[in-house]
Amino acid sequence: MRAAVQTGPGQMRIQEVPRPEPGPGQVRLRLEGCGVCASNLTPWAGPEWMQFPGEPGGLGHEGWGVIDAVGEGVSGLVPGQRAAALSFRSYAEYDLAEARNVLPLPDALAGQPFLGEPLGCAMNIFRRAGIEAGQSVAIIGIGFLGAILTRLATEAGARVIAISRRPYSLDLARRMGAAETIPLEDHSAIIGRVKELTGGRFCERVVEAVGQQWPLDLAGELTAERGRLIVAGYHQDGPRQVNMWLWNWRGIDVINAHERDTEIYMAGMREALEAVISGRLDPAPLYTHRFPLERLADALDATRDRPEGFLKAVVTMAPEAGR
Repeated sequence: MRAAVQTGPGQMRIQEVPRPEPGPGQVRLRLEGCGVCASNLTPWAGPEWMQFPGEPGGLGHEGWGVIDAVGEGVSGLVPGQRAAALSFRSYAEYDLAEARNVLPLPDALAGQPFLGEPLGCAMNIFRRAGIEAGQSVAIIGIGFLGAILTRLATEAGARVIAISRRPYSLDLARRMGAAETIPLEDHSAIIGRVKELTGGRFCERVVEAVGQQWPLDLAGELTAERGRLIVAGYHQDGPRQVNMWLWNWRGIDVINAHERDTEIYMAGMREALEAVISGRLDPAPLYTHRFPLERLADALDATRDRPEGFLKAVVTMAPEAGR
């Protein structure tokens, strides 16, 4: 099979490698595609802890496709079913997953991408945020995740204040239901505007979805007394400092919304599937850039550089021209 192998910092090569065989309790997927996650960017840059060459297909964990083979003891899953899965070498034509981590897709989604892992992640973050009708909710960072959370919070009856750097992202936030938008530019001006919009109370819920120090600082400033700060950004580039005096004084709850329990991941993926099938959530417009596997390096660079109109890159396994 063809698989992407990272050979150095910012370097990717497509290689022919043996196709994996499913063991007991495993399923093999013939992948149709895989999303590109912002968490790929630190390994892509080649930090000291990275070893090269990487594993074939490594970094890819947002894959979907068709069940190609099943291992001993697998029931309820058969070759030919379309499915999404929690698997971790999906920048390749095939990948293996534990059967318990495979989500069959209905015929209603035939031909459509379903990025189970990031959609499930968004649903789990929303659940842990505890957003309710009537609350003021600030969401800092309107990318793929922030856009979905904006939609979910708005549908729950909350008033969303979207804060993001790019004008394109702010326009998207308004389309997803945000009541107010603020450019992520001036720290004091943002605090003043949110204070004005909330009558001095600030926000019962604040979601930080950037993964950098300044937005985390800002999130604490925007959280109301006895409010909840939800850390949804992926902070993988080093330690962070927090204003513990402010957090103590306001008595806020701080939630690290990242999950590692696969059962919880799968629950979020099932909830996301129900939301998409019912029409409650339509992620298709958020998949803004597509690349064939041969151009995975370009997809990673676009995720890093975020050109105009960029939200989410999807890598497809069929060798075709991307955009």
